Amino acid sequence: MDLDTARQELEEFIPHVKNISDSSIRKMAGRDLTRFKQFKKQGVSVKFGRFSQKENDQIRKNIEEFLLITGIDSAEKLLFTSRYPEDKETINRLKAENLFCEKLSEGIPRPWRLIYYRARKIFDPNNYKGRYTNEEKEKLKKYHALHGNDWKKISAMMSRSNLSVAMKYSEIKSNINYGPWSKEEIRKLKHAVEEVIRNRVEMENGDSLSSSEKSKKDLLVDREKLFQKLPWTEIEAKVGTRYWRQCKQKWTTILTNKMTQGQQLYRGTKGLQAKINLIKRLYDMKAEDANEVNWEELSSTIIGDVPKAYVQAKFYKLKVTSVPLWQRKTFSEIVDYLFEKKLPELEDRL
Repeated sequence: MDLDTARQELEEFIPHVKNISDSSIRKMAGRDLTRFKQFKKQGVSVKFGRFSQKENDQIRKNIEEFLLITGIDSAEKLLFTSRYPEDKETINRLKAENLFCEKLSEGIPRPWRLIYYRARKIFDPNNYKGRYTNEEKEKLKKYHALHGNDWKKISAMMSRSNLSVAMKYSEIKSNINYGPWSKEEIRKLKHAVEEVIRNRVEMENGDSLSSSEKSKKDLLVDREKLFQKLPWTEIEAKVGTRYWRQCKQKWTTILTNKMTQGQQLYRGTKGLQAKINLIKRLYDMKAEDANEVNWEELSSTIIGDVPKAYVQAKFYKLKVTSVPLWQRKTFSEIVDYLFEKKLPELEDRL
């Protein structure tokens, strides 16, 4: 089938197909078009957005059956073949011989690519690791001494995610203070944030200002620069006594107090209503992953003029305190649980 014909036929099932690259169209024509036509005959529409529990169960079933057919040891080897270079050639041959694409997507009316990403998220054991043991902490320090901040390499050696090893190292590398913030620590934090933002603004402006003008000029920045994508490991190093997540949380608190004139936004009746609104909005969004959520919009519509990190922190606390075994659940499963179990309780309390 030529490219134009494939795009035209796919448009019946995927309205935004015009925005999809040619290479993706070719793959979808091979993996999806025949399935989509079969689902249409059955009266089933192609789906996007949140995966249902039934679909998650079907993915697990499809993976388990494929492992039985091929004799591949685990779902991790099947879906993360690059982690096993010695078995890579054999696994890829078995996947090709036994029509892995067709088997994985069986019974699920979605584009194959989305099903594959979903399967990888469900079966990646690195998503569900518990606390670091003392032995792991020592290994982490040893690997960092050898490889520096090459977190990708270190994560592979420790079978932990990149973010996990980077966060844990920043937590254990120095004598971190876990008590209340002192005035001196807050001063250092504010100074560190100002410094990195000022450097960023000056880099964006280039040489348009002289050195004397730069030193005298007031720092005027968009509000987004005050809390989005700041280099927290760099700020952590400047503060010295707190690890980066503490710095980020404290800075969010400082900004929130400034932006709301010190109002207690998340206490009492207002707090209950905010939690209820947050759960309902997240459920209605049907987002499959936290990265798909517009936290900026949520912060303004649910609580008020606050940094999006404030709402993200509240959601984190809500899932940790309300959802059993939340580490083993996907984002959508966590939201479903909060909607079905926690929401009625909060509404009764309100």
